[in-house]
Amino acid sequence: MSKIDWLQSQIEEERNVLIQHPLYAKIDSIEKIQIFMENHVFAVWDFMSLLKALQIKLTCVSLPWTPSEHPNARRLINEIVFAEESDVNARGEAVSHFEMYRESMLQLGANTKTIDAFVDAIIAGNSLASELAMVAIDSATRNFVSYTFEVIHRGKAHEIAALFTFGREDLIPDMFTEIVKNLGQKEHANVADLVYYLDRHIELDGDEHGPLALKLIEDLCGNDDQKWQEAMEVSKIGLQQRNLLWNGIMEQLEVVFN
Repeated sequence: MSKIDWLQSQIEEERNVLIQHPLYAKIDSIEKIQIFMENHVFAVWDFMSLLKALQIKLTCVSLPWTPSEHPNARRLINEIVFAEESDVNARGEAVSHFEMYRESMLQLGANTKTIDAFVDAIIAGNSLASELAMVAIDSATRNFVSYTFEVIHRGKAHEIAALFTFGREDLIPDMFTEIVKNLGQKEHANVADLVYYLDRHIELDGDEHGPLALKLIEDLCGNDDQKWQEAMEVSKIGLQQRNLLWNGIMEQLEVVFN
């Protein structure tokens, strides 16, 4: 068994829990999709931060330029950055996947004020820690983002790559896309942007980014057993944090709609 196969076998249970999570079946109205998105958008945002952390670690983003020590890894991450940060939306406009997701929130009538204020505060130079402590989000959402940045701040490229790879948005299964489509038809709501976002992720993760990300972990861990162990542990905790995020959203739905 290859080391990457070993890692995937070690986290299979946590992945299956997420793919079969009862949250998906609970989302049976546009109002519930809105609540889901208002929480999940923070996971979409911190996913972009994981991506940029990898780019900073593996490529040269300072002047004067010098070649980084990871030629294969820098090619892989630059290919992923190109699509995630500079993809095109359904109208052919260049946007990041975070911006694409936010557009779909607006189309569905979800509230973007919280994530907008949070991002604006970061742009203004406020510290992540202070803004994350103050932002009006569920504790499970806050803890999810906190763990992401805990891994980023440790600064180990193989750990960041593992969390990026195994905590990514392909953990929303294909069935969720069908739920969204059916609700759009039933409630005569425009879900086109969200369906486009979900379809785009399924396409990229399955055909391009998934295999690239696995190769990235292999390149960064190499034959170092400690790195493989650390990558596995980070992946497992990341999946557990995602499960807690899903649980938190489900609890919100139960409070609001029961």
